Amino acid sequence: MMSKRLLVVDDEVGIQKAVRQVMEYEKVLVKAVSSGGEALTLFGEFRPDVVLLDVKMAGLNGLDTLTRLREANPDVTVVMMSGHGTVATALDATRRGAFDFLEKPLDTERMLLTIRNAMAHAALAGENSRYRREVEARYVMIGDSPALMAVREVVKRVSPTLARVLITGESGTGKELVAHAIHEGSPRSDRLFVEVNCAAIPSELIESELFGHLKGSFTGAVSDREGRFEQADGGTLFLDEIGDMSPAAQAKVLRVLQEGVVTRIGGNKPVQVDVRVLAATNKSVDDEIAAGRFREDLYYRLNVVPIHVPALRERREDIPALVDHFVRRLAGGTGVQRKEFEAEAMDLLQARSWAGNVRELRNAVERLLILSPGKVVRRDDVRRLLGEDAFVPLEMPDTALHPSFESFKRVMEREFLTGKLREHQGRITETAKALKMSRATLNKKLREYNLTGSAE
Repeated sequence: MMSKRLLVVDDEVGIQKAVRQVMEYEKVLVKAVSSGGEALTLFGEFRPDVVLLDVKMAGLNGLDTLTRLREANPDVTVVMMSGHGTVATALDATRRGAFDFLEKPLDTERMLLTIRNAMAHAALAGENSRYRREVEARYVMIGDSPALMAVREVVKRVSPTLARVLITGESGTGKELVAHAIHEGSPRSDRLFVEVNCAAIPSELIESELFGHLKGSFTGAVSDREGRFEQADGGTLFLDEIGDMSPAAQAKVLRVLQEGVVTRIGGNKPVQVDVRVLAATNKSVDDEIAAGRFREDLYYRLNVVPIHVPALRERREDIPALVDHFVRRLAGGTGVQRKEFEAEAMDLLQARSWAGNVRELRNAVERLLILSPGKVVRRDDVRRLLGEDAFVPLEMPDTALHPSFESFKRVMEREFLTGKLREHQGRITETAKALKMSRATLNKKLREYNLTGSAE
């Protein structure tokens, strides 16, 4: 079965036939065209793994075709070939993004090896691209609430810098998402993002984890091992739940931040590292400092730019978007059936306290998709499957999170209408009568805030 695809672009029919004969023996599907214009037209439909492209052709030449192909798909793998190759031409092709350069007349062994290498490169580039898309989908921040928009604005400003960031917030709010967003928006995005969960590593092992060790430096150290600081050299190190780090490890982290060097356990040779450190905690740092559990000098080193991630109850208007996101991801990859959520069910989700924040919401959505009958998740399903004890009245939002009076007013108006609809079981006529407004006016407001009621 032919799975690899090669597009040959050459105005010499003999070259097309020769390449086809060799590569089809290699189980590669080959299509050939005679001009750059034809290549551009066929490229999107054929989706080749590799393009073998002649430099000198009538009309659009090979180098310009290469540029156009790279504009259409920056990940395309192109091998150039020419019967009049010069060093300058090869350098120009490389500068424009060519993978390799072949001289005519083509040597069969050389061509075969080059195209095999190009196919392997294309496969790896495809894997990397898929991995990046998966990472971006996994770590995207969902919602447009004023509270989340404020976080995004700080992330946008701090990402291009090398400033250290301390991310605070309750468990499950998405502190890790913020750290990933900062890394992806930084000049270091093509280097490693190394994460250490300080709460998950025993205190006696945290120093070895962070700074590495030499063979025989302690029981169980059977070989030399580099620490996470060395692994993250040139990239980003995310110290999650740093409030759980031991005082001894805190002192060593402080030294790394001050001097830019690490020393492995059992060693005496400092190793220079270039690491951007992001840290996060769900604890009150002020309380931890007062209790003597967290070094104040380390706090000031880490807290160059503070970012507080709001609890889900502080951005309830993001819950419908989060539910939709989780439904699409769960239905797409876990075998869970996709279902719709009726308006009354969504209202209940927005009225829940969510002590576990976004993480708890994600688990609740999965439970509802699996255990609720039918193709629609209803109000009774939410009450039955999530329990009654965590539904609370909507709270007054923090005014500090709103950049303008208009922003605050819109959030409060939506919250008020949501509460009144819930109070009258979604019945629009009764809600309008209670609010002393016409049904038409209420319907207009509901459309404005993407709310729905029952048709009675």
